[in-house]
Parts: sequence; C-alpha cells; structure tokens
Amino acid sequence: MPSSVEDLLHELAPQVLGALVRRSGDFDAAEDAVQEALLAAALHWPREGVPAKPRGWLVQTAERRMIDQWRSEQSRRYRESRALLQDTPRRAISDQDDTLTVLFICCHPVLTPASAIALTLRAVGGLTTAEIANAFLVGEATMAQRIARAKQRIKASGVPFRMPTPEEQAARVRTVLHVLYLIFNEGYASSTGRELHRAELSEEAIRLTRMVQRVLPDDAEVTGLLALMLLIDARRPARTNAAGDLIPLPEQDRTLWDQALIAEGVALVNRAMRNGAVGEYQIQAAIAAVHDQAPRADDTDWQQILALYELLEQMTGNPIVTLNRAVAAAMARGPSAGLVLLDAVDERLNGHYRLDAVRAHLLEMAGDTEAALAHYRAAANRTTSLPEQRYLTTRVARLLRDDRSHAGRGERPR
Repeated sequence: MPSSVEDLLHELAPQVLGALVRRSGDFDAAEDAVQEALLAAALHWPREGVPAKPRGWLVQTAERRMIDQWRSEQSRRYRESRALLQDTPRRAISDQDDTLTVLFICCHPVLTPASAIALTLRAVGGLTTAEIANAFLVGEATMAQRIARAKQRIKASGVPFRMPTPEEQAARVRTVLHVLYLIFNEGYASSTGRELHRAELSEEAIRLTRMVQRVLPDDAEVTGLLALMLLIDARRPARTNAAGDLIPLPEQDRTLWDQALIAEGVALVNRAMRNGAVGEYQIQAAIAAVHDQAPRADDTDWQQILALYELLEQMTGNPIVTLNRAVAAAMARGPSAGLVLLDAVDERLNGHYRLDAVRAHLLEMAGDTEAALAHYRAAANRTTSLPEQRYLTTRVARLLRDDRSHAGRGERPR
C-alpha cells in the first residue's frame, strides 16, 4: 500500500471512530466496524484512487458494517435497541475531529497500561490486530483477547464519549502521555526479541504525540514529551551496526544523528520550559538535548546531566532514574561516586538486568575486572532482548581478552 494512503488512513482512523461512537454510542461495535472500513480502504484505494471525501467514505463504509452486524444478530431485542443508524434519518457527516476524545478514552485509568497501549494502537493508530501482535511478539489471538477485554472494560465503566472536564483533564493527560511514552520506549528499545528497534512503534508514538501537541500546544509536558521522543529518535540510525548489534552512546557515529530532529527537539524543550512548571518529560528532554548537542562523547556536560537527574529523582522517586543518575555521577565524579548510589536501589531493582549492567560498567571503570565480569554475565542472563544480550556477552569477551593480554605481558590484571 502506498505510504500516502497508509498515512491518510492512520490520520483518519480516530476521526472516523469518533464520528461513529458519537452517533451510535457503542464504542465496541464502532471500533470493529472502523477496522473493517480501514481494511476495505487499504484494498480499494491503491487500485481505484482515494475518494474525493475519504473521511466520509470511511464513515459510511463503517456505518454499513455496523448495520450489517446488527442485522445478523438473532436477538430481536438487541436489534431493536441498536437500531439507531437504521431508524434515524441520515444526518450530514460532521467535520468535528474527535481524535483527542478517542485517545482519552483509550487511555482511560480503568485500563491497565498494556491494554491501553493495545487499544490506542488499534483505535487511534489504525493498526490491525495482527500488526499490533507482531509488534509485541505475541499471538494474534492473544492480542485480540487483550483488545476485547479493554473494550469490555470501557463499556462496563460507562465512560461517556466526551472530552474530560477541565478538572479531569490534568490527570487524564498524564495517563495519555504515559501510554505514548511506553509505546515509544518499546519501539526504540524493544524489551524482547531479535531486533533492538521496532521503528513502527516509535514512529507511531511520535505521530500521536504530535497530534496531541497540536491540540494542546500550551501544555508544557506534552511539548516536553514530543521533544524527548525527537531527541532520542534522532540517534536511531547510529544505535546499531549492519549486523543489528547495539552500539553504546559514547561509541556512536554522531554524523549519522538526524540533525533536523535534534534542532526541532531542542527548540521544543526550550519553549516548554518557558511555558510553565517544569515536569519530568521536560527534564528528560533537557538531558537528551545535552547529549545530542555534544559534538563528541568527551564533550558531554556530565555535571549538567547529573544536576538534571538529581532534580528528576526528587520529582519521581523512580529507581531507574537513580540508576541513570549513578552513571552520570560516575562520569562526572568517578566510578566510586556512582557505585555508592547503586546501593540505594539494590532492593527495588533486585534481579533487573539493567542494575547488573550498570554496576558492571562502573566496576569496569573502577578497574575491578573480576566483579565486572560477574555482573555483565548476570545481566546477559537476565535480559530478554537479544541485541542487549549480544552486547553484554561481547563486553565479557572483550574484558577476558584484555585481561589475558595484560597477563601475557606480565602486567597485573586489573
């Protein structure tokens, strides 16, 4: 399917869903009908051309699917209670864009993060169940059940199809941003599987965040999250080699970084920090900007990064932030400063591969090869990402090779 058609379908999917839910009041049936309409468009439009009014075409096609579905039901009572689209005179298709309303419903607090991610990608992103299942490396039936349960919970909660009130919006925006952040992270650094990246997920997260930012341009955290995504995604071309192996940040070829994304991200984070109270996404974006603006790894302003992580840690109490702060402390003040900070998260991150990976790195910096090897091996055994595992085992092999080389020259092993 031509990318222009695919992009148009992604843009129109939530608008069409919003129009149907607004008219029928049935999110579950409307969402199924929209998916069928999108599939029909994907089949017909590349051959026959995009209709003059693509949104209207999709709405009418989805409405016909809903009518067919209701007519096929055996229960007369069910048919009569859902006869709105058949019995009500045809109304003009509204130009109102309900995309943000649909996004807020998909990210409703009644859903778990996993369910919200799946429903968002399907209802707002326009992805099929098979595409979402493939992205998360689960079976299509499993993903279908996850989406079905999410829709059932939305229906059971009685959530009205409307934008949250101003009082509700602050908390709900936070949930929306969290879901988009999780989608981006899974695309940028996949937690399982053979590939380090799933570009379709990170790109979809950026597209949806741009959409939210256009509607809420004065929300500093929305702008901060978009900046963060752009600044991190700018490095993607340099994060792997031709074999798909991970290249750590200090070793990346910075000429491969996307300078246009970096410039846009820096401008956005600067604007966000002028527009209101500083939030966690803005601080993370500021950290990413410091990395991206350093011409070489040796030019990185680790003191500034450390100060930003200290502020972020105070705001969130997140142990992963403490882990990153430990790396920054080691780079700014020496490995012993970082190792001391790791003791504070031993219990909270016990068994997490990243704790072992960071401790191994800092121990290697400190010259304790034996301990570093033990933690690199532990991290490699615990990660479910094959590129991460290959990288960690490569570190082990390199340390062993260097250690033997020192021993062969009569030097004391580090």
